[in-house]
Amino acid sequence: MNFKPRCVPAELQVTKYLNWRMSLSPKEHSYYLNLEKGFIGEQRVDEWLKNLSEDWLILDDLLLECNGTVFQIDKVLISNQKIYIFEVKNYEGDFYIEGDSWYTLSGTEINNPLLQLKRSETLFRKLLQELAYHYQIESYIIFINPHFQLYQAPLDLPIIFPTQLDRFLNKLVTISPKIKDNHIKLAKHLVSLHIHTSPYKRTIDYNFDDLKKGITCVQCHSFIAEFHKNELICDSCGYKEKVTSAVLRSIEEYLFLFPERKLTANAMYEWCEIIPKKTIYKVLSKNFKIFGHGRYSYYLRRDSNHSLDKW
Repeated sequence: MNFKPRCVPAELQVTKYLNWRMSLSPKEHSYYLNLEKGFIGEQRVDEWLKNLSEDWLILDDLLLECNGTVFQIDKVLISNQKIYIFEVKNYEGDFYIEGDSWYTLSGTEINNPLLQLKRSETLFRKLLQELAYHYQIESYIIFINPHFQLYQAPLDLPIIFPTQLDRFLNKLVTISPKIKDNHIKLAKHLVSLHIHTSPYKRTIDYNFDDLKKGITCVQCHSFIAEFHKNELICDSCGYKEKVTSAVLRSIEEYLFLFPERKLTANAMYEWCEIIPKKTIYKVLSKNFKIFGHGRYSYYLRRDSNHSLDKW
């Protein structure tokens, strides 16, 4: 049972949108690619574990705080015997270890992921103790990419290599979680403590005027050049999408990038660029609540409490 499913991280989502609409610096683009690669790795682990019994309690992408220190855990599995915590790495290529240091084969030193795992496990254990939960914890780094190789690694490291994934999963499958009320209480408690906005997130400076306007293709992300009655057709890949769907996507993108701006017909007309204003009005009226009158009118989500969502 997944108590906290994985979502696209807000930092990755906003960077992806910006990558389509502005020129990122080489450093910003590299950061975006690393975010995307990390998320793909986490999704692969989700897929790897999809056949686990529903009796397991699973929590994805937890951001927690203990003693004033914020830490993240990619995946938590709760059973009656113990709690497993996984740090997921989607590293690709050849690496080696010397002492406590990790290097690429070319000799570039990287952060030691074992130190990150140990830190997370220590803080997680302290947090459980503060909450009066006493469970055995077993932690691992999951290297999910089949093209990863680590040389000179001691045999006793808490690592699951790509070639060991099937064997480790078979071990988990044989475990009967036997979940009790206290385990469910713990899972709910951890979800309630999850921090939704990371204090360490990196930001890219951007504003409405500087971003490229228009509707991007849902398939290839190219900008669509023309409006064809009730559908949009991408010149680059030929993908067809209903106009209403495309406009709603663009509205969500606008709200995500500019949570402080009001959603108005004029703003969306400028944002979508190729869509007639009459169509913009129609989509907004059918899917959002209108407030105010005339040029001062704006729209909110139908389930909104009169405040715009912020990421």
